[in-house]
Amino acid sequence: MSKLHIVANRLPYSLKKEADGYELVESVGGLATGMKSVYTEYGGKWIGWSGVNSDELSPQESDAIDQKLLEKSCVTVPLSEQEILEYYEGFSNKTVWPLFHYFTQYVDYSPVNWEAYKRVNQRFADRVLEVAEDGDRVWVHDYQLLLVPEMIKSKKPNVTVGFFLHIPFPSYEVFRILPWRMELLKGMLGADLLGFHIYDYERHFLSSVRRLYGYEIAFNEIHADDRIIKADSFPMGIDYAKFKSTSASVMQKTIPERSELHKELEKYFMTSPDRRLILSIDRLDYTKGIPQRLKAFRKFMEKYPEFHGKVTLVMLAVPSRGQVEEYMMLKKEVDELVGNINGTYGNINYTPVWYFYRAMPFENLVELYNMSDVALITPLRDGMNLVAKEYVASRGNQTGVIVLSEMAGVAKEMGEAIIINPINEDEIAEALYRALTMPLDEQKQRMGYLQERIQRYSVFKWAGEFVDALENVKRIQKEFLVKKITNSVFGEINKRYVNAAKRAIFLDYDGTLTAFHKNPQEATPNDELYEILNKLLADKKNTVTIISGRDRYTLEKWFADVPINLICEHGVWLRKHGGEWQTLTNVNNDWMPVIRPVLERFVDRTPGSFIEEKNYSLVWHYRKAEPEQSLIRANELKDELLDLVGNLNLEIMEGSKVIEVKSGGINKGIAANQFIHNGNFDYLMAMGDDWTDEYMFKELPDGAITIKVGIQRTSANYKLESVDAVRKFLRNLGE
Repeated sequence: MSKLHIVANRLPYSLKKEADGYELVESVGGLATGMKSVYTEYGGKWIGWSGVNSDELSPQESDAIDQKLLEKSCVTVPLSEQEILEYYEGFSNKTVWPLFHYFTQYVDYSPVNWEAYKRVNQRFADRVLEVAEDGDRVWVHDYQLLLVPEMIKSKKPNVTVGFFLHIPFPSYEVFRILPWRMELLKGMLGADLLGFHIYDYERHFLSSVRRLYGYEIAFNEIHADDRIIKADSFPMGIDYAKFKSTSASVMQKTIPERSELHKELEKYFMTSPDRRLILSIDRLDYTKGIPQRLKAFRKFMEKYPEFHGKVTLVMLAVPSRGQVEEYMMLKKEVDELVGNINGTYGNINYTPVWYFYRAMPFENLVELYNMSDVALITPLRDGMNLVAKEYVASRGNQTGVIVLSEMAGVAKEMGEAIIINPINEDEIAEALYRALTMPLDEQKQRMGYLQERIQRYSVFKWAGEFVDALENVKRIQKEFLVKKITNSVFGEINKRYVNAAKRAIFLDYDGTLTAFHKNPQEATPNDELYEILNKLLADKKNTVTIISGRDRYTLEKWFADVPINLICEHGVWLRKHGGEWQTLTNVNNDWMPVIRPVLERFVDRTPGSFIEEKNYSLVWHYRKAEPEQSLIRANELKDELLDLVGNLNLEIMEGSKVIEVKSGGINKGIAANQFIHNGNFDYLMAMGDDWTDEYMFKELPDGAITIKVGIQRTSANYKLESVDAVRKFLRNLGE
């Protein structure tokens, strides 16, 4: 069975300095919990940094740590203090983090940090390449390692690579700001499967790929050169059972067994049974909206004086990057806001805000979750936010209310929470009032739905679904490989070619013999193509036909000096070499005045699009238009045309960035069959790249060699991945 290796910035163990060396301490975070069972089950390794700077360790200490971690199936990536400063604190947390969270004013565009980021990503990739074998799977995690997937894939293409981003992916308009945007996308596109918490982030990523790289995207499949890459959303879960059981356990402890925090909370409720707690837990980070949260609580106290002395906000702010200027300023602002609220509304017996600037042990967190009436979670931007799920899992009596920012990924799963805009202080204040006055039966109903949903989609199911999806991508890619023309397959095709007495070869033009251009008139044949065609035509056994959606005047001009047959406008016109143009079907263009105004309206609404008029068809081109808008317009146009063409005997044909309306009753398959009728050909070949060519693939007689250009699904017998591959194939025929 193939192994599964995990790659993350940190290992699932931290190191604790002892008198006789370093001791391994197991991490308890969500990623460590979810991944530990996965990589051990599949016999893989976890590759990451140990958490201790390499320049602090002697060679003996380093070897001892490596050996201890290797016994836990962990492989260390040594990083110096300077590398941590530039790669982690620098590019990862001063460039990628603020940009991906929409705090563009904090982005640091340091080329030095970028170079360090590349070097360290390469070191992670090198460690993976040392342990991964062909057929293995590698799962890379998060924004610190965006370049690693491509670094692995380029060296070991037979390794299946997954990547999961644990923070938001920004919209294209924000992502494009980054000078190294192309490099980051290229790195991510090395993965075979890309995972995001929610569809919004997936959509932003696909939009950037489409705009910056121009790859075709069908649903959530990216057709990148000779590979299919899949993007999907996987909302990360928690170890629900752990929180639920711990919550039950701590609440059943005897008084002497209870923690000091637990005793203090009980004392608080005993002195005033109607007192209520609002809980806020976050890292002290500018993305979490903590100042806005405090201002909203102050607004609540202003609007609802009846809650003075009865409601306390328990604010746990875990220290984060305390030496960074933005974070120091944030800490100062939070301290001042807490002091202001407590000074305004507090007295000797009452403190409105209990402020803890520290981390807390796991059991204390669960106690806070269990004993707080409201969870106030209002990040300005958050990839997921597992605190909301942890609060739900810890509510043993099914009471409690969550006031939740719409900007947190988890909001997509928690419709039963009170969803707010984290900037709107009045809205948050009203939400707090609603939460504190919500009837118990409504609380239990909402919490019951949330618990059922979150328990079902735990961190283990999240990990399992990603691994299953990774296997599915391998299957999809293998489907392409099954039809791919390898050297041995080419040998069989070529043997039939050499032994044939009379051959008919049909070649599509755009996307097959030549690459697509934003301006279709620029797709003129070059010397290489003329040379390939003339070689085929020099063999008297070959009857070669270009079969295209192009108009006859363009093809006639381009191939005036080439003794080749032409079928144009998807089978309407035929000109055999040396003959005159003739129609292959009874068609008319009386319908054009009805359809042309519709297309013109869409040209007006879609900058960059234009209409091409042929003898018996009208084509709306949108290759030069803005990608996102043009796809929406294309769907709108198809819907509108479908309502019009039914009574006019017309067909709507969708090609690569075009929608064509033409007279019905003809297609490339019909045209090709008419052409070969009574021709006594013993070798038939057809090549094309889009769905209009599928008519040929389906309707040519059994035994025809049909070849799809590209990696989309097809009824053709074989596939070639690109125009270059087509030209190489044709050049080598008969050799």
